[in-house]
Amino acid sequence: MSRYRGPRFKKISHLGALPGLTSKRPRYGSDLKNQLRSGKISQYSIRLEEKQKLRFHYGLTEQQLLRYVYIAGKAKGSTGQVLLQLLEMRLDNILFRLGMVSTIPGARQLVNHRHILVNGRVVDIPSYRCKPRDIITTKDKQRSKVLIQNYISSSPLEELPKHLAIDSSQYQYKGLVNQIIDSKSVGLQINELLVVEYYSRQT
Repeated sequence: MSRYRGPRFKKISHLGALPGLTSKRPRYGSDLKNQLRSGKISQYSIRLEEKQKLRFHYGLTEQQLLRYVYIAGKAKGSTGQVLLQLLEMRLDNILFRLGMVSTIPGARQLVNHRHILVNGRVVDIPSYRCKPRDIITTKDKQRSKVLIQNYISSSPLEELPKHLAIDSSQYQYKGLVNQIIDSKSVGLQINELLVVEYYSRQT
């Protein structure tokens, strides 16, 4: 299944707020909440909704998310928490969480167009897994700097999660990855255990 490219408001109307997909907010709440009130929701539907929230927030294909679940299942610790850490440490998500772009698709475009450096080297893979002590900057080219500057200048400042920091003392914005994210700092209301359950019941 390919990455979703359809109307974003349609998705947030159904699934609730998805800050990585769009800054818009659902007007009347999600369809899931309406179904819960009417008593027409199944356990499968609840797990599916949580999986879809995760997938659309991070902008993943079904195969990509399935691969992350598989990797998380092989790692030590809670599969759900490891899954969230893997997704949160993607370069496109780090750019979004640093406040350099408004959405994860926007971050992916910056990375694909080779505007972003990690530790001084161009990285054009949005799924690149960032590590503690990574330094994220833009190219020295004027256009790369202006893209970031325009967004930051027009957006309200939000508190950064503890695992990230940004140095904006100069015109060159520099993002710093301090540590692996704590799962409590994930910027999405999600029950990751239901996502793991969804995939465990598909195999």
